[in-house]
Amino acid sequence: MTLLNEPRARRRRLGVFTAAAGLAAALLTAGPAAATPDPGDAPTKREVSKSEQAEAEKAIKSGEIPGQDEIVHSDNIEHLGNTPKDALPGTNSDLAFQGRYAFAGNYDGFRVFDISNPKKPKTVAQVLCPGSQNDVSVSGNLLFLSTDSSRSDSSCNSTTQPATEKSSWEGMKVFDISDKRNPKYVAAVETACGSHTHTLVPERKNVYVYVSSYSPSATFPDCQPPHDGISVIKVPRKAPEKAKVVGFPVLFPGDGEDGGGNPGGPTNPGVSKTTGCHDVTVLPSKDLAAGACMGDGILFDIEDPEEPKVIDQVQDNVNFAFWHSATFNQKANKVVFTDELGGGGAATCNAEIGPERGADGIYEIKGRGDDRKLVFKSYFKIPRHQADTENCVAHNGSLIPVKGKDLMVQAWYQGGVSVWDFTNSAKPKEIAYFERGPLSTDAIQTGGSWSAYYYNGHIYSNDMAKGFDVLKINDRRTDPAERVRMRELNVQTQPDYFD
Repeated sequence: MTLLNEPRARRRRLGVFTAAAGLAAALLTAGPAAATPDPGDAPTKREVSKSEQAEAEKAIKSGEIPGQDEIVHSDNIEHLGNTPKDALPGTNSDLAFQGRYAFAGNYDGFRVFDISNPKKPKTVAQVLCPGSQNDVSVSGNLLFLSTDSSRSDSSCNSTTQPATEKSSWEGMKVFDISDKRNPKYVAAVETACGSHTHTLVPERKNVYVYVSSYSPSATFPDCQPPHDGISVIKVPRKAPEKAKVVGFPVLFPGDGEDGGGNPGGPTNPGVSKTTGCHDVTVLPSKDLAAGACMGDGILFDIEDPEEPKVIDQVQDNVNFAFWHSATFNQKANKVVFTDELGGGGAATCNAEIGPERGADGIYEIKGRGDDRKLVFKSYFKIPRHQADTENCVAHNGSLIPVKGKDLMVQAWYQGGVSVWDFTNSAKPKEIAYFERGPLSTDAIQTGGSWSAYYYNGHIYSNDMAKGFDVLKINDRRTDPAERVRMRELNVQTQPDYFD
């Protein structure tokens, strides 16, 4: 989640820390034992006006929206079950998958589920390791965890520490998950401006990690403006303790401290100034990547993973406030970019905001090679209005692999989970949904689905407040996807489902 107006106190140093530096992870079976979560890592709550309270209660009473915590869904969606939070009380974040396991990020660490029976996921490990957002990815025996908050050190026993402290740390953590029941913390790499999100570019001997981060400041000695690129980490599979930063490719070259990205306001009112990227999605089979970079969307070539090359750069200064994430279609001739209007903490799925803000933007890729261009086609937003007490905006999703179709499942925070079809780029449409009623009718209490991904026949959603949901879609349009089986899935490292 991106809280655009939240002060970001941080201090960074580039470097590598190994087990000798005190990489300790608390493996939990019942409750936290060795470290305490950050107070700021709990879901936020903001009071709303009396009129907004009345509107929410009226909408529930009339049946326009579901009641508080009530579950509703389309006829073609089945809710198989929910696994509430356990030892990790923080905000749930991203998901990754490998074999019969799902890995669920949480601001206090991560949780490992055995999903061999999707109706009854079993917790096999919970690791306490505080540090927002704790976005998670897996590759082989390695698990990667993003830390984007200034910490006292790189260990899992760290505490929050102000940016003025030179010893503070944030960046990437690496775990050995060869034993899923006992993950071991093996390495950490500090990166400029931390790691808000990350993306894997896996190779046989090494895993490259693209680290996205932003919001530099002249007061942060190791996160100075312009911060107009991404950090690239190289991790040897057989020696992850040797992981290190191997480059910082500049994606927005320009003169002065602002770089060459979107200047934001006052030039473009209501648009985020580009000071780095929020998220990058790679399509290794095509040597392509798409970057969602605050005020810009970019398409770039990753044939040389250490030196990515920008092909095209686009802006939408009318309806996009914050370019948040990107998804290619299977043919790699489209990209869906999301706009996280309000940073994920605001109510933007209502009549006042309308259907074109806080939405998805569908772009087609035209041309060949270095002449390829991103061409805007349309917006998509869930057609169901939410209460003014529900944080709701476009967020993380994945393709549903059906040949000849462009189908996607997507999280919308308290807007729930939406399945939609963008085969016709100009006329996208929702075909299924699942959602809960508001967490509160008198305040915006942050919650809802952070990530909703399709994996081996089921939809898995990590609800920030309610826990881990498993859904089953039964629809002739999506049924063919059940025959596609993956050994591993990191959604930001998109596979070629039909290779």
